[in-house]
Amino acid sequence: MRVLSIAAIQTKPVPYDVEATWERFAAQAETAKILGPEVDVIVAPELLLAAPGQFLIPDPDGETRSAGPIPSQLTARISELARRLGVWLVPGSLLETDGGNTYNTAIAVSPDGEIVARYRKLFPWRPFETTTPGDSFVTFDIPDRGRVGLAICFDGSFPEISRQLAWLGAEVIIQPTLTTTRDREMEIVMSRANAFANQVYVVNVNGADPSAVGESVIVDPEGTIMQQARGGEEILFAVLDLDRVTQVRRYGTLGINRPWAQLQDQQGILSYPMFGGAHFQPPAWSPEDADESRGSQFSATSS
Repeated sequence: MRVLSIAAIQTKPVPYDVEATWERFAAQAETAKILGPEVDVIVAPELLLAAPGQFLIPDPDGETRSAGPIPSQLTARISELARRLGVWLVPGSLLETDGGNTYNTAIAVSPDGEIVARYRKLFPWRPFETTTPGDSFVTFDIPDRGRVGLAICFDGSFPEISRQLAWLGAEVIIQPTLTTTRDREMEIVMSRANAFANQVYVVNVNGADPSAVGESVIVDPEGTIMQQARGGEEILFAVLDLDRVTQVRRYGTLGINRPWAQLQDQQGILSYPMFGGAHFQPPAWSPEDADESRGSQFSATSS
């Protein structure tokens, strides 16, 4: 059985104070590990460590306050925390500077303190967010467990992203979020839809009130909400059975719908005008060879 234990920390920053925010998050991560000794992965909200202010209060330094290259002193701290706790750490997202641009970037750090994945948000929330869009889809492997894809907040409104991550072998999509507005309800709808359409788990962790509106969710491969937070600070603990992804794809959602297998079966029949008439290329997946395919894929993917 391939089990992945997740702790999604719905929390808030100390506004405008990067150092105090770091100390607060590190203490919360330690608490999560104490409460859940078997936790494999700890996840935090988008841009938490940038210490943003409240949404309706102007914050002209919001996209520069903590910005820096990756790796940096901040990522060294993150790596040390991951080593100390013995967990995989996705600490929300960071403001990354590179080549004169600033990106909204999520990283995944292994229990050895290694940055194994770096994902730049493909769809910044315009016009509020002015960071430069990324240009790559990113997944990473947790040995003997499965493959995880990264997305950030507004990316969830674009089904192409979750579909491509699943195509790259992701069985779980981790999606740090910082939603301050009432369209959070629609984001939850999209989390369920993306999970169902691709038969993957979705871990969408939002910021807590008052920096965001909370309502983080963990959704299973059939699109059912396993857990949902309220508005304040809390930790969602969930145990994800990754073999269930294989099961649902083999037998269908609720034992009926098999969209993943049907996409494979009907490859080449339909062209997609929005993609220039292209035919999709399905992954090397089927119920019979899922284990073999998963074992042969590369351990860190950016394509």
